[in-house]
Amino acid sequence: MAASRIVYVLNGPNLNLLGKREPTIYGRETLEDVEAECRELAESLELEIEFRQTNAEFQLIDWIHEAREIAGGIVINPAGLTHTSVAVRDALAACDFPIFEVHISNIHRREEFRHHSYVSGVATGVICGFGTQGYPLALQRLSRLMEDVA
Repeated sequence: MAASRIVYVLNGPNLNLLGKREPTIYGRETLEDVEAECRELAESLELEIEFRQTNAEFQLIDWIHEAREIAGGIVINPAGLTHTSVAVRDALAACDFPIFEVHISNIHRREEFRHHSYVSGVATGVICGFGTQGYPLALQRLSRLMEDVA
């Protein structure tokens, strides 16, 4: 049986404010712009994406559990939960497919508390500091890994 070509693109707290909140750090693109770019790329890569955003930790965990059952991979920007949520990390650790952690800014050039990620230890790869271009980069790599196991 071929691996699922469904990818969950999950976004954590405050990313609904992308383009409005601290544009000098996060840019002026909105989350809707990011979603449109991801959907266009996904179509060319023959991927189906579930693009979602939540401000609630439990909702992000529930979506990870859902993805675990039907998806072939996750691209996740956990936002502030990156640095605080062992629960998100544990949910991701239960997945047996590639996971890419994405951050719009370079978290290592920011405040000290942002330098630690609970997610990185269970992620297949981490992309940070590439602006919203990190999302398509993660989708491209994920697609390639899915092809390698098909």
